[in-house]
Amino acid sequence: MTVPTDFSYSVVIPVYNSQDVVGSTVERVVEVFETAGLRYQVVLVNDGSRDGSWDVIADLARRSPHVVALDLLRNYGQHHANLAGLRESTGDYVITMDDDLQNPPDQVLLLIGKAMEGHDLVFGRFESKQASGHRRLGSRVISLINRRVFEQPRGLAVSNFRILRRDVVERICGSRTAHPYITGQALMSAHSPADVLVRHDPREIGTSNYGLRRITSLVLTILFSYSVFPLRAAAALGFGVAAISFLLGGFYLVRSFFVDSAVPGWTTIAVLLAVLNGVVIMLLSMLGEYVVRTLNAVSAVTTYHVSERVSS
Repeated sequence: MTVPTDFSYSVVIPVYNSQDVVGSTVERVVEVFETAGLRYQVVLVNDGSRDGSWDVIADLARRSPHVVALDLLRNYGQHHANLAGLRESTGDYVITMDDDLQNPPDQVLLLIGKAMEGHDLVFGRFESKQASGHRRLGSRVISLINRRVFEQPRGLAVSNFRILRRDVVERICGSRTAHPYITGQALMSAHSPADVLVRHDPREIGTSNYGLRRITSLVLTILFSYSVFPLRAAAALGFGVAAISFLLGGFYLVRSFFVDSAVPGWTTIAVLLAVLNGVVIMLLSMLGEYVVRTLNAVSAVTTYHVSERVSS
């Protein structure tokens, strides 16, 4: 029987403007793993914080052999920070969680327990998510997109609180995309995803950094980086306009044989504009398809830069 002590674990925590709480988060993570007798590593990734978060996590890394701190050159976003942490991780399993204690560290053991049943990817399903209205709405929209784009199974809940087996992590780290989206990439890279009911605590300090702008940006990133739906929709619209233009051009051409135009040459101009604009729209739609395919093929693997790494 598979038991948790047979494996090592890396906990990846993106850090952004959380100097007042990240220390407590790490202390509780360490306490959970020490008490359970599990081999562990904590990877803290400072994502361009504007407060003293880097000083806090760098000091933690200097004092503990289990902690590694990465300082990104600037704020790249949560998914880039998670990717940096995944590439730094060494554990057989990797857990990703937030830095604000809304993902209670003791709930990590529930993720591990579910993973021991043979699942290579386990998400935390929150009993009651403590989030604002626009975040809950954004989560529903993203969930719909996940089902369409990444074939998220119905009934499976996804979140940033998750555990990934090493082979899933390697597939994510090896993917060539300029816009990482860890949840979607995990769904594409896993064979047996599952979820487990976990607690989600209210935020004790500060406010969420995931505002409406960031949620909208994430939705657009998913749509334009992992789906051809916007392009195909634009192409369909383009071909529809082109068809109408051709029909309109034909109508004016036939009409000119029976009805004289009040303005000499007007029919010729109308027909030419309708036909040529239709052709241009079709060509732009096809070119857009090739541009997207080319962009996906040449996207750089490194989408962030680490300015400093600290470990004991």
